[in-house]
Amino acid sequence: MSGRDIGLATLVAAVWGITFVFIRMGVEVSPPLGFSGLRFLFAAVPAVFFLRPPAAPPFMVALYGLLIGVGQFGLLFIAIRQGMPIGLASLVIQLQAFVTVALAFFLLGERASAAALIGAGIALAGMALIGYARFQNAALAPFLLTIAAASCWGAGNVVGKLAARKAGKIDMLAFTVWSSLAAPLPLFALSYGFEGDKLAVAVMHPSVKLAVAVLGVAYLGTIFGYGAWSRLLAKYQTAEVAPFSLLVPVVGMVAAWTIYGERFGAIEAVGGLLVMAGLVVNVFGGRLGGPTPSSFETAPAGPPQDEGVIV
Repeated sequence: MSGRDIGLATLVAAVWGITFVFIRMGVEVSPPLGFSGLRFLFAAVPAVFFLRPPAAPPFMVALYGLLIGVGQFGLLFIAIRQGMPIGLASLVIQLQAFVTVALAFFLLGERASAAALIGAGIALAGMALIGYARFQNAALAPFLLTIAAASCWGAGNVVGKLAARKAGKIDMLAFTVWSSLAAPLPLFALSYGFEGDKLAVAVMHPSVKLAVAVLGVAYLGTIFGYGAWSRLLAKYQTAEVAPFSLLVPVVGMVAAWTIYGERFGAIEAVGGLLVMAGLVVNVFGGRLGGPTPSSFETAPAGPPQDEGVIV
């Protein structure tokens, strides 16, 4: 990856870490499924009126939107509303990196190099340390919901990459915005079915807290975060990009501790250092070991991808 794109991936990870604060703010004043619907409604509107539909197959655009909007965030918001600490949630959701790589192996024929596998192992050890220190603070149901959310995110990553391959050239900002359009109606319907009129009450009497939370998750977390992330996945091998998300729990736990007083100690600090060390090995291991074309090898995938839109 170029230095510029390494910086972009790192910035996306930092933004996503801080987004967990906005998520907690939102679910404190509105129902989780309804709040997720608001997130994707504002991510799609009004931007959808200014961007042409992406060249990707409409089915894949909609499927990506459902996996990320309804699957990942619907389940994650419920988990946090049910008491999942946001610091721990920001860690567990990163299981998506391993789901993404595994699905890319089975569906796309991508194979990890030694540097990628060693880096993932070091980072996973760091995640295990943090999880060991944090797990006692989380109930089982929210924990399992967060794992399910991570699986939906990993599946969405692969669908986004497949869509980019089929299209040849794709505007990833448009892809993010138009895919967001698929999520609000299912989420609002589920919210009405499971949460009653709580969303209507929250919207009719909006608080500053709700407004800040919606704008934060919609424009920072979705428009910027997923637009840039999808662009990177379209440009590089999956395992070169996915490990950057392992920085999210480091930022998320610091933000949770600073704003909400969620504590972390020496074990979490060591785990965070291991996560960053694993990322360094994954990104730079091939270069340090000698000139290699990529941390990942893949079967031929058609024409080269367009670089997309820098957002």
